[in-house]
Amino acid sequence: MTRVLIVDDEPQIVRALRVNLAARSYEVIAAVTGRQALDAVAQQHPDVVILDLGLPDLDGVEVIRGLRGWSTVPILILSGRLESQQKIRALDAGADDYITKPFNVEELLARIRAVTRRSISGQESPIVVMGSVTVDLQAHRVFRTDVADGEDIKLTPTEWQLLQIMVRNPGKLVTQRELITAIRGPRYEDAAHYLRQYMAQLRRKVEDDPSRPRYLLTEPGMGYRFQPDD
Repeated sequence: MTRVLIVDDEPQIVRALRVNLAARSYEVIAAVTGRQALDAVAQQHPDVVILDLGLPDLDGVEVIRGLRGWSTVPILILSGRLESQQKIRALDAGADDYITKPFNVEELLARIRAVTRRSISGQESPIVVMGSVTVDLQAHRVFRTDVADGEDIKLTPTEWQLLQIMVRNPGKLVTQRELITAIRGPRYEDAAHYLRQYMAQLRRKVEDDPSRPRYLLTEPGMGYRFQPDD
């Protein structure tokens, strides 16, 4: 069952979408603010996000940028903003498609099918190996292979967010700003001390020698990089 996250503060829009999507066997979850949307993607892992740009706390483009710092979930904009520049900003920030309100339900459903097909065809390998630690992105599981039956490693939601962002971008510098925006929101983008604390906690759980990390590397003054095995 495809899970759809609706992000909109108009109750009638959410209600109409929920009824139409549920009638077609979609699982529907909803958020009314940008911060709720970021939390819902991290915790409930939707297959597609339907996002309004006019939210009460964050601009929709900020939400897109926050998600794109760590998630490849398809984002379909559904907004009453008609200006071309608004559409361009949303698409440049990482949205996959754009529909203007008022909308045709059948067209929206077709767009949902299209973006989810593209997502499935372009998925990365769901298994990432870091020495004796294996990360299963699809099952949202981290476990050790050097002990019997693969002992699970318990991560907090924030640690899981950080880890999946890193392993989804092997060899790529992920900036401090991208990581902080993803885990705490754009208002905290300069709070590098939070990030150092979270990364230290994560390394203690997944690195053999946290004081000399092999996989989760620091790029001083810039960010972090996941260095996979050669």
